[in-house]
Amino acid sequence: MTVLTVPGITNLRDVGGMPAGTSRIREGVLFRSGNLAHVGAEAQDFLTRRIARVVDLRDDSEVSAEPCALPGLRIDHIPLFAGSVASFLLGDVSLTGLYRHIVEGGADRVVQVVRILSEGEPTLVHCTLGKDRTGVSVALALAAVGADREAIVADYAMTASQLPESRNRAIAKWLEERLPIAHDAIAVATQSPAPVMRELLAGIDDEYGSAADYLLASGLTAGELEALGSALVA
Repeated sequence: MTVLTVPGITNLRDVGGMPAGTSRIREGVLFRSGNLAHVGAEAQDFLTRRIARVVDLRDDSEVSAEPCALPGLRIDHIPLFAGSVASFLLGDVSLTGLYRHIVEGGADRVVQVVRILSEGEPTLVHCTLGKDRTGVSVALALAAVGADREAIVADYAMTASQLPESRNRAIAKWLEERLPIAHDAIAVATQSPAPVMRELLAGIDDEYGSAADYLLASGLTAGELEALGSALVA
């Protein structure tokens, strides 16, 4: 995976290069990031040159508050939560609980994301931070084509180091003041611990057999799964 520094885009990287059996994940095909609402000329140039399609996993309220205007790019809006981000913070849901909610309650939307990736266009998947919704959907796509498990976990865990520390401090202060009993809220808003992703993927293996089997059980076809492998694995 390659971290990319582009002004106006937080937590941007190309996940290509990680091992996948005897092969590797193809570079220049699957990118991930935080939201694209603040891109300037340099970021727009990067997106125009490197990306053909954008998958926006934010909910309607997030998109309305921070819309993305990206001329020349196809944008697919697939809200991955059945509910708002605020509802999870207020409900004091842990990261583990949040990710299970995505996997169980948003399986059809995860499949929509993976189906787009199977088409093989250079695609950027993003949410607000590029951490949870992006992290889960990208991890499942990579796991389904046989990417190395620890490389997937490392890619997910890298997000915490890519979020601006000033932003994390401000978020933690805001949550402590307004949601003092929501003990998991700060972790949900700022952290990406490797054990959480390991636990999620292991749980999917236990319940479905593999990430590929989870996607097939959720509506992905065998042909689409094969196409996903062709798109992502070099």
